[in-house]
Amino acid sequence: MAEGVTPRVKVPKSASAGEVITIKTLISHQMESGQRKDDDGNVIPRSIINRFTCEFNGENVIDIKMEPAMSTNPYFEFDATVPEAGDFKFTWYDDDGSVYEETKSITIG
Repeated sequence: MAEGVTPRVKVPKSASAGEVITIKTLISHQMESGQRKDDDGNVIPRSIINRFTCEFNGENVIDIKMEPAMSTNPYFEFDATVPEAGDFKFTWYDDDGSVYEETKSITIG
């Protein structure tokens, strides 16, 4: 796992059945494109989060493929409908094979 990679997710703790909520995610990651050179002129290897997914109770909510032009510390904000109480599972996939996961539960109130 890459050092200093930290996912953060903001999901409301509760919602009404059928309510549309806003979800905010951020992952601290350098997102090195593989096109820059270090001070010695050597190419810095590509190292990016190349995919981000979100599932709710096992159902796909969003699936995003990222490219090297993505900015450092990718941030996503999106809406999702909450049909029932359950868990949102967020997954980030790194070029180095690392997988970062975060789960947030939501109740119906």
